[in-house]
Amino acid sequence: MKAEIITIGDEILIGQIIDTNSAYISSALNKIGVSIYQITSIQDDEHHILEAFTAAQSKVDLVIITGGLGPTKDDITKHTICTYFNDELVLNQGVLDHVAHLFKEYIKKPMLDANKTQAMVPSKASVLINEFGTAPGMWIENDNTIFVSMPGVPYEMKGLMENEVLPRLQKQFKLPYILHKTFLTYGMGESAIAERIELFENELPVAIKLAYLPSLGRVRLRLSTSGTQKEQVEAAMEEQAAKLLPFIEDIFIGYESDGAFEQVIARLFIDKGKTLAIAESCTGGQMVERFTAHSGASQYLKGSLVTYATQSKVDILGVDPEVIKEHSVVSAQVAEQMAVNARKLYKADIGISTTGNAGPLKGDSDAEVGTVYIGIATENGVTAHHFMMGNHRERVIGKAVNKALELLKEELLSK
Repeated sequence: MKAEIITIGDEILIGQIIDTNSAYISSALNKIGVSIYQITSIQDDEHHILEAFTAAQSKVDLVIITGGLGPTKDDITKHTICTYFNDELVLNQGVLDHVAHLFKEYIKKPMLDANKTQAMVPSKASVLINEFGTAPGMWIENDNTIFVSMPGVPYEMKGLMENEVLPRLQKQFKLPYILHKTFLTYGMGESAIAERIELFENELPVAIKLAYLPSLGRVRLRLSTSGTQKEQVEAAMEEQAAKLLPFIEDIFIGYESDGAFEQVIARLFIDKGKTLAIAESCTGGQMVERFTAHSGASQYLKGSLVTYATQSKVDILGVDPEVIKEHSVVSAQVAEQMAVNARKLYKADIGISTTGNAGPLKGDSDAEVGTVYIGIATENGVTAHHFMMGNHRERVIGKAVNKALELLKEELLSK
């Protein structure tokens, strides 16, 4: 089964919001065996929407639409669906009762006439009740193509996908088993890895594909395959995975299925009963955000400080001003004091720090743009690591965070 995702909204096309819906939908569909043929973003314009529907129906079996289902006049998706399917809007009492319930129990305001229009749906559509909002989802089958329209609000769309759309697709169709296995590597570039595993790649079976997914300081290697028999697909994948690992053993840090890299590190902290304190300067809090984005961080993370200005390193972290004067605020000595003092302040087992010059200006230090020092303090002492991360600000910060995480993992596994 092939699918196209169509997102409707001028706000996407002008860059006012980021289209996260398509990423979620494509991932969710792929997991149940639906291949994504195309992702299209279009204007809130009837002619444009009709063109997109016609083009999609000629190419795919499933069209997933998000956006344009609100109660205001600029939300035209339902009316356009009626035009496309030669249909009309009718009142759905179930939707109306649901909207009235939401206003009574949660919104605590009188329901406006505009909100009542949410209960008007195309007569040919099967209604998908939206537990988290007023706009229902709609399922329409036409000439062997299924059209599913959902609101663009991400949490409402996700609820409909998980509770309605995915279960219906799995019940109605016999879908292939699609399997991905993604290896996380650190410390080596894409071209160097490609040269190293050339023999493995040349001998891959036709049914298994290899993709390189580079990002800041890391490369993901994804093996992908599919088939009708789950056991055979998994056996073929495990055979190739076992062949690949010896080629990348020294740079392999885990599988993407284990969770984000920081989640892998978090589990190491918890398993080893260790705690962490963080002091950030050039990374501006992005390191601690990586940990606190996941539940359970309080089990090992004692606290963090973002001492961005030089004086705050002195006043709050207790860095010696003479050390800063002698060695610069971007130096191994300052990184070491930041890590040591953060560890002491929070009474943690491990303290880690970042100080550097992300650019484009040099700030309080004469260090070259891209210079980063990462300090790690434990009961056994403190070390500082020096890196040159390039000259692009976002890249410098992202690479610094990733390198800090890598060093934390090495420290936790060294005991």
